[in-house]
Amino acid sequence: MTGVRILVLGNANVDLVLGEIDGWPRIGTEIRVERAEMRAGGSAGNSALALAGMGVPHRFIASTGSDPNGAWLRGAFDAASCDWIDDDGATTLTVGIVHKGGDRAFLTTPGHLDTARVEELVARLPDAPLGPAFALVSGGFLMPGIRAGTDDLLDALTARGWRTAIDPGWPPEGWQEETLRLMGGWLARADVALLNEVEAQAIAGKEGTAPAAELLAARLAPGRILVIKQGEKGAGAWQGGRNFHAAAPKVRVIDTVGAGDTFNAGFLAALAKGAGPAAALAKGVQAASRAVSTSPRRYGP
Repeated sequence: MTGVRILVLGNANVDLVLGEIDGWPRIGTEIRVERAEMRAGGSAGNSALALAGMGVPHRFIASTGSDPNGAWLRGAFDAASCDWIDDDGATTLTVGIVHKGGDRAFLTTPGHLDTARVEELVARLPDAPLGPAFALVSGGFLMPGIRAGTDDLLDALTARGWRTAIDPGWPPEGWQEETLRLMGGWLARADVALLNEVEAQAIAGKEGTAPAAELLAARLAPGRILVIKQGEKGAGAWQGGRNFHAAAPKVRVIDTVGAGDTFNAGFLAALAKGAGPAAALAKGVQAASRAVSTSPRRYGP
């Protein structure tokens, strides 16, 4: 994988996507849905799939369980781009319920994500190539071992020459004192922070994307980038006192599962090619819009 400029680390799991539903059913009842799709997923997994779909060389380091779901999951990725870690036990399964209008909710089993260890990721880290190269750490809040060692992982990546990007997702217990403290440490280390607008407002303790972005961007070291993903409104980036925005095209949304992860792939791939924040935002929004409006998913033009 010499010369690969995108490294992805984090969670891969099996996604079972069902929908649409119009409100939650009453307990004890049964409803039919028109669509079901079993696919590879996880925050980091979605980014790796998008990179493969866009033809972007990358390296994906992640674990699966030792059950049949684990074997199926590995088979869904580009084998030449993956470095798999074997975890003895069941593979994590996420059920994504798509609600009318495209919004979704997730139900996730513990499985192999509960046993993932940051030491195994660090042991497999390659050195970064010369020139711009980015390592994305994604989905850490769902993996206790990775969550506890993310500071060490970011430091190890920096020591090997990678510029780091983080998208930890939503903590299952919500934004409590401990999770806010952890996030503060990660923001202080990462070169790129990739958040959605709900996460940004919760972390900043501010209502509204603009006030949250202003507060969070002020915490970043010079030259670092804050990205806030805003769904159908596109995405914004803040760097060095400047802000940028890319609007999203109007598309027919099939489901939004993994939209932000696909954005991450497009955005970082553009940065790794030397693009500035404005052009990278446009690439990320383009990739995400394509993904949410196609079935089976497509990522390129």
